[in-house]
Amino acid sequence: MISVLGAGAFGTALAVAFARGGDQVTLWARDAQAAQDMQSKRENPRLPGVTLPKTVSVTADFTASLSDVILLAVPMQKLRGLLQSHPELSGRTLIACCKGVELGTQLGPVAVIRDVLPKATPAILTGPSFAADIARGLPTALTLATPEEHTGKALQQRLLSPNLRIYRTTDTVGAELGGALKNVIAIACGIAIGAGLGDSARAALMTRGYAEMQRMAQALGAQPDTLAGLSGFGDLTLTCSSDQSRNYRFGLSLGRGEDFDPSVTVEGAATARAAHARAKVINIDMPITAAVVAILDGGLQIRDAMEMLLARPPKEE
Repeated sequence: MISVLGAGAFGTALAVAFARGGDQVTLWARDAQAAQDMQSKRENPRLPGVTLPKTVSVTADFTASLSDVILLAVPMQKLRGLLQSHPELSGRTLIACCKGVELGTQLGPVAVIRDVLPKATPAILTGPSFAADIARGLPTALTLATPEEHTGKALQQRLLSPNLRIYRTTDTVGAELGGALKNVIAIACGIAIGAGLGDSARAALMTRGYAEMQRMAQALGAQPDTLAGLSGFGDLTLTCSSDQSRNYRFGLSLGRGEDFDPSVTVEGAATARAAHARAKVINIDMPITAAVVAILDGGLQIRDAMEMLLARPPKEE
């Protein structure tokens, strides 16, 4: 059995994918009424048109949802709280399915798991993916990062399903940062398109944003090749170019001067602030990230941000 903690769109999509692969899956929802409705109606309103397979059981009973392999499909900023509230997760294999950097500690998901539950076996599942695509059975490739190679090999086989291809790495730092920092660049790209700055500006932001991602990742010990893979370049490409991306849509709203639905989780906003603070500590240059933070905090107008980036001293690529 596989457990998925978090019955949002992405957690539900993963549950559907693993069930189609032949697994019995328990999907835990924090809200008891939501769990009951999903169990009886066999659907999640966040994934319209997707029927839950019979082998997916939805529950709000946390104890009943535990297994040897547990996927944590909760927002990054709520991960620590979940782990602290449930010490019974200690000693189990915990696979984070969130992308971001924790405010305050500036840690990624694997590091948070290690910090709270040092006896757990931590991993992260990340890469270019949208919940709707996974739930519909469309082909998707993901990166599974875990510190121990033998654990990665076992989990890779355990999580394979007909439409999910999983690649493994032991570079958890690179996988964490690739998945987190691309959300910041997606916000920047959304701002550019929303403000009418054009596709060429978006391409420039993606390219120079990728350079920022590499600088921070390598400064923190990541392997350069990891950022060139699914969890870095692949996820960056998808997130910066599709309206399905919440971070990109958030940026579009900022660029257009429109309100954004406050109930929608935008991981990139918190990650931008955490990454900006970390960049100052380790003394690396991340001008796009700094501009996003300034715009979010109201200290910089969009046109001024673009002029500031364009006015930077000429340099070699």
